[in-house]
Amino acid sequence: MTWPLTEDEVARYQCDGCLVVEAALGAEDLAELDEAIRQATETALGREDRARMIEMEPGPEGNGAAEDRPRLRRIIDPYERHEAFRAVAHDPRIVDRVESLLGSDLDLQHSKLNMKPARVGSPVHWHQDLAYYPHTNEGVLAVLIYIDDATEANGCLQVLPGRHHRYFDHHRPEGAFAGRITEAIDPEPEPRTLPAPAGSAIFLHGLTPHSSLPNRSSADRRTLILAYRAGDAYPLYYGRVTVEDEAVHRPVRGRRARHARFGGPAPIVPEIDGTSSLYEIQAGRPGAPPRPRSHR
Repeated sequence: MTWPLTEDEVARYQCDGCLVVEAALGAEDLAELDEAIRQATETALGREDRARMIEMEPGPEGNGAAEDRPRLRRIIDPYERHEAFRAVAHDPRIVDRVESLLGSDLDLQHSKLNMKPARVGSPVHWHQDLAYYPHTNEGVLAVLIYIDDATEANGCLQVLPGRHHRYFDHHRPEGAFAGRITEAIDPEPEPRTLPAPAGSAIFLHGLTPHSSLPNRSSADRRTLILAYRAGDAYPLYYGRVTVEDEAVHRPVRGRRARHARFGGPAPIVPEIDGTSSLYEIQAGRPGAPPRPRSHR
């Protein structure tokens, strides 16, 4: 059995820069991912180099109240941490649909697992993924798999549909990379929230502006993120961050092209100093945010 996208689904992705596919994974898959998260977390917490494997929510070290204790914010490179994550990254229910959008030669650009713990889940400001890692063309997308039911209350993804045809600036006035969109988006866009049940997969173009609000609910909202790229999309070198990113690149299907394809919007090369996470970069001195009518 194969799981290609329909012509209508491909057209919606090309128009909006995103596509929601419900029930991409089933209850058994989600149970395996839940157990993988538990095992990967326990392994990381027992190691001195845990900062290479997990990232914690900021906060006090805990004074007896559960809500004051640090909570896990991210598993870094989950593909490298457990076979269950690798299985999903190669699962035809995911990869067949990616092939419908990027072609038959596919690589995994990177992976991460954002936790969004109840009541403390960090927000993510408006940004474009390719602003962090520009490529020779725009044949890059992320698949966001909701491991828990995602709602507006627990900080589901929100996007600016149809705004995936150019790079927006992500730099502060002095030139430092802000990790968020710092120019006004005109005309002012209307954000679209993407709530969906657990097991749903969101296919997100690398230039689609997106964000998520804090988790203000009593329920965790975990999301496995798998970024794929076409075999002829090669990263633009802009410093050691590029080299470190390439260390986690993995082949998925077909082969890498012998020649890079150049095309699409002209990339803005990021001025990134160091390898801090998106959360840490965005927590720096903020630039001017985009001007949507509502952040919901």
